[in-house]
Amino acid sequence: MINLGIALQAQNALGAAEVCYREALAKGAPPAAAHNNLGMLMLEQGRPGAAEAHCRESRQYRPDLPDSTVNLAMALLLTGRLSEGWEIYEARWRLPHGARAEAAWRSRRWHGTEPVAGKTIILWAEQGFGDTLQFCRYAPLVAALGARVILAVPPALIRLMRGLPGVESVIELGGPRPRADFHCPLMSLPRAFGTTLETVPAAPYLDADPAPWRDRLPPGPRVGLVWAGGERPEKPQAAAIDQRRSMRLDALAPLLSVPGVTFVSLQLGPPVAEIRQTVAYGNHLPALIDAGPVLHDFADTAALIQALDLVIAVDTAVAHLAGALGKPVWLLNRFDTCWRWLLDRDGSPWYPSMRQFRQTAPGDWADVIARVTVALEMRTRAGEQAWREATH
Repeated sequence: MINLGIALQAQNALGAAEVCYREALAKGAPPAAAHNNLGMLMLEQGRPGAAEAHCRESRQYRPDLPDSTVNLAMALLLTGRLSEGWEIYEARWRLPHGARAEAAWRSRRWHGTEPVAGKTIILWAEQGFGDTLQFCRYAPLVAALGARVILAVPPALIRLMRGLPGVESVIELGGPRPRADFHCPLMSLPRAFGTTLETVPAAPYLDADPAPWRDRLPPGPRVGLVWAGGERPEKPQAAAIDQRRSMRLDALAPLLSVPGVTFVSLQLGPPVAEIRQTVAYGNHLPALIDAGPVLHDFADTAALIQALDLVIAVDTAVAHLAGALGKPVWLLNRFDTCWRWLLDRDGSPWYPSMRQFRQTAPGDWADVIARVTVALEMRTRAGEQAWREATH
């Protein structure tokens, strides 16, 4: 029954998956595994309190099981208990892929207590683009301790990260590794610096020159759009989240109908084809400038975002990038929000320029788009001065 529950959960049949897990538990399945799966499922249902309870129950049976500890960390971070969350999130290094990733670095791990003045430290991206964009903000803080900072990131981020203050060099993740005294994964830096909700390092911390776009876009309000996240079919749980965080372009039709606004697609990947499909099927969506063909890396995207007045995006790396640049960004957030966006908030301590529009029911994008459309109409009616104040 547990395997059936896992398969159903990967298909976003969360209610049916819960029935399977509970039935498995009642029939004597290993309680640590069953409670862990229920904990993860509760997170995906937007029930962090229940998730925490199941993860703690799992740990009672198997204190050595890293999965339930990592899931517990997600529940704690989601509810704003960052200190405890960061601490136990380190259990991810006991997962098989975590152990392999850290073993590849042949220097000492930095935990925040070891002196680094005059030492070389490699800070490296361990997870996705969005995570890297969010946590690279700590690199200048490490440099301020007197360290020589080398940043290792995927190729698409290299040019952008070269402008991060305090970073001596940026290298390709997975490429040759220079000699270093220490290393630290980016997502362990909040723990190293003891970050709480009150001490999140401020944005903006990235920059880009909008000059290439100044004369290429029409005058008036310019709004960038992203409506779908990247697909990760090799990871069933991540693929299920991708489905929940994404929508189709035609769902944005009411928003695209707001007069006087130039809409620019920042979307990449297969969903870009929907721009052409809306024309082919006669849906007659308003004009949308497709910038995708000229966005070769995140430095290109950052330059374009700096030429816009607002970015409206689902939970993707572009939302992080806009926030890191200090650009106004409206997050179209799924019901089972990611831990980093917290609960019951319209804004974000990570990105002061962000405003959240969260689903009030699972899968209900229509209500989100209706609220965003009203907000954009109000901003547009307020006039050019309101756009300038929001942007600067």
